Amino acid sequence: MIEARHLRVLRAVASTGSFSAAARELGCTQPAVSQQMKALEGSVGTPLLIRTGREMRLTQAGEALVRHAAGILAGLTAAEEEVAAIAGLRAGRVRLVLFPSGSSTLVPTALAALRDAHPGTRVSLEEAEPPRSVRMLREGDCDVALAFRYEGAAGAEEWEDLVVRPLLSDRLVGLVPERHRLARAGSVAIGELAGEPWIAGCPRCRGQLVEVCETAGFTPRIDFATDDYPAVAGLVGAGLGVAVLPQLALESLRPRGVRTVDLEPAVRREIVALTLPDLAQVPAVTATLEKLAAAAAR
Repeated sequence: MIEARHLRVLRAVASTGSFSAAARELGCTQPAVSQQMKALEGSVGTPLLIRTGREMRLTQAGEALVRHAAGILAGLTAAEEEVAAIAGLRAGRVRLVLFPSGSSTLVPTALAALRDAHPGTRVSLEEAEPPRSVRMLREGDCDVALAFRYEGAAGAEEWEDLVVRPLLSDRLVGLVPERHRLARAGSVAIGELAGEPWIAGCPRCRGQLVEVCETAGFTPRIDFATDDYPAVAGLVGAGLGVAVLPQLALESLRPRGVRTVDLEPAVRREIVALTLPDLAQVPAVTATLEKLAAAAAR
């Protein structure tokens, strides 16, 4: 195996013409230069220098290696500089996957702070709901996944192999038309909405809705299902049903004709940032997790 330090010695010997001159250029002893040249010749399995008195002459193999050494050493220097830039957060890339309500609220604040602190770090975004986002993380298609799970729901072990950075607890609120009989109620037991038509969200949220309603003693009649939060609010505002949305989603909406009511008992989802243990050591990933946590704390 050819070592970079041996290539540097070979170039010095080739340019100066002797071990002693190369030693002076490199700031080491002549025996050290001789030892490293022997090691290099042993690695490549052929002589690289012809010693004629005090002069050194390259063999054909030595000439070939010196010719390639410039490019090899330049490439290593460039690689070292790039890695140092990434380690020092002067450069780097983070692939972030997030669910829609996070993309419009939590993430913009975090990414703005990340850019201010580390302008050389680039972040790419892609939307995906869990569990798909978690699967993307495990398969190497992203570096950080913003995900959620409902408090008390089964399946906590599904994240055991990941680094979990808790961000916030997001309460679900009820949406009813502004002329609804419960529109001015401060809080509503979900059982009071048993006879209403429902507008449901993403599959994971839909499953949680059904579970909560069944715990309250009824199965919701879902007339519409959409992953688009403004569409959910629009359908409720048009008087076509009621819905449950995360508080975080409502922060980016200005729904018309809609009233929000607190649900009793409270239903919450835990929002987290996930990454792999090895990725958690990467400076750009660490910085991203820190900015997400700071944005969630506001």
